[in-house]
Amino acid sequence: MVVGDFAIELDTVVIGAGPGGYVAAIRAAQMGQKVSLIEKEYIGGVCLNAGCIPSKALISAGHRYRDAMHSDTFGIKAKDVTLDFSKTQEWKDEKVVGTLTKGIEMLLMKNKVEILRGEAFFVDDHQLRVMQEDNAQTYSFNHAIIATGSHPIEINGFKFGKRVIDSSGALSLSEVPKKLVVIGGGYIGCELASTYANFGSEVTILEGSPSILSSFDKDMVEYAIHSFRKKNITIETNAMAKEACETENGVSVRYEVKGEEKSVDADYVLVSVGRRPNTNELGLEMAGVTVGKQDLIPVDDQGRTNKKNIFAIGDIVPGVALAHKASYEAKVAAEVIAGENVGVDYGAIPSVCFIDPEMASVGLTLEEAKAEGYEVNVFKFPLNGNGRALSLDATEGFVRLITTKKDKVLIGAQIVGIGASDIIAELTLAIEQIVSVEDIALTIHSHPSLGEAVLDTAELALGMPIHI
Repeated sequence: MVVGDFAIELDTVVIGAGPGGYVAAIRAAQMGQKVSLIEKEYIGGVCLNAGCIPSKALISAGHRYRDAMHSDTFGIKAKDVTLDFSKTQEWKDEKVVGTLTKGIEMLLMKNKVEILRGEAFFVDDHQLRVMQEDNAQTYSFNHAIIATGSHPIEINGFKFGKRVIDSSGALSLSEVPKKLVVIGGGYIGCELASTYANFGSEVTILEGSPSILSSFDKDMVEYAIHSFRKKNITIETNAMAKEACETENGVSVRYEVKGEEKSVDADYVLVSVGRRPNTNELGLEMAGVTVGKQDLIPVDDQGRTNKKNIFAIGDIVPGVALAHKASYEAKVAAEVIAGENVGVDYGAIPSVCFIDPEMASVGLTLEEAKAEGYEVNVFKFPLNGNGRALSLDATEGFVRLITTKKDKVLIGAQIVGIGASDIIAELTLAIEQIVSVEDIALTIHSHPSLGEAVLDTAELALGMPIHI
C-alpha cells in the first residue's frame, strides 16, 4: 500500500455505480461538473447485476416455459417441452445483464465520467482514499454523492453458504431446485418463489407476519395467494424460521407456527427478509457525517447530509428501497450541486411486484388517504371488462382510482393484472401533475389496449361508465 501519497484533486465524486450512483454521475456531468465515479465491484450495482434486471429476465423465461406447457385455451398444444436452464442463465447473463452493463459503461465514457476502481474510505469531509488490494490513493473533492446501496440481511441459524442463499444466489443457480424454501414473503421473495414455481420447483414460503406482501392492499394480495395456490406454492404465515441444517444434497429448515415446531426439506433455502444499508465501512465518522437509526443517513429534501458538500441517495437514506427512487434522488442531488433550486417530492413513487398477476401501486392507499384527513371516493374497474385482457386470456385483476371527493383529483391508484408495471406510469404522471379523473377520461386511449382500463375507471368515477 502506498503511504503518504499526494492527494489528487477531484470536483464531484460519486461513490457507488448502481442505479443511484451511475445516474448521479451522468447527470452531474451533463450539468457541467467534472465527475469521478468510484466502484468496488461492478458497474450497474446489485440492481443490474444481481437484482432487478436478472430477476425480471428469469421471470420472463419462467412465463415462456409455463405458457409453452399451458396454452390449451388457445388451441395450442406443445409436446415434450424441455428447459435448458444453463442456456436460460447464459441468456440472462450475456444478452441482458451484459448488454446493459456495457451500455452504462459507454454512457459514462460518453459523458466523460472518470471511473475509479476500488473501495472508498473517507479521511475527512473533503478527502477520501480509494483502496485496492495492493495500493491506495488519496483524493480531495469539492462534493461527494454517496450511493453505496444495501446488502441482504443474514438471520440467526441461516448462515449463507452452498444451500442457504440470498437473492443474488437464487438468481445464479445452475439448476432449477426440485424443492425451494423461501424465508420472507416480501416482493423479492414472492417474485423468486413465483419464478421457480413456473420452472417447476415445489416452493414453500415462510413468512413471519400474518400475510405475504404486506406493503400492498389486502384485496391485491388475494390475487397473489390465489395464483400461488394454482402453482402449488405452500404459504406458511406467522411462521418463525429457526434453523437450516445443510446436508450434502440439500437442506432441512426448522420453523415454528403458533407454538408448533415443523420442518421442511429442500434443495435450497432462500433468505429474503430485507436488506441493510452499506454505510458501516465508509469512514463516515471521519467525515463527520451523521448516521441515524438502522444505519441510514439522514438527509434534507435535496439529499444533503449534515455536511453541506456531502450528499446521500438510494438505499442508504430513509424511505422505500427502490431503484427508481435512487435514480430520482440522484438527479436531484446532482442538480443541487450544480446550483439548481430543486428538491425531492415523494408523492408519486410507484411500487411494483412482478408476480402473476403483476401488482402496482402509486400515491395513497385508501387507508393512507383517510389517515391524512382526505375525504375520498374509490372506483374500481375489473379487467374482465377489458377487450385486450380478454384477448390475452388474462382477465384477473382490476384498476382502482382513489380521488378527492370534492374535485375528483387523483391521489392514489392500484392495479392488479397483466401489464400493471407499465400501466402504472400513466397514473403516476397523473398524480404528479395533479390531474382529475375528468382529465383522464378526456384523454383518448388506444384500442384495444390494457390502458383502456384506466379510461374506463375514470369514466366510472364520473358516473358515466361505458363498459361496466
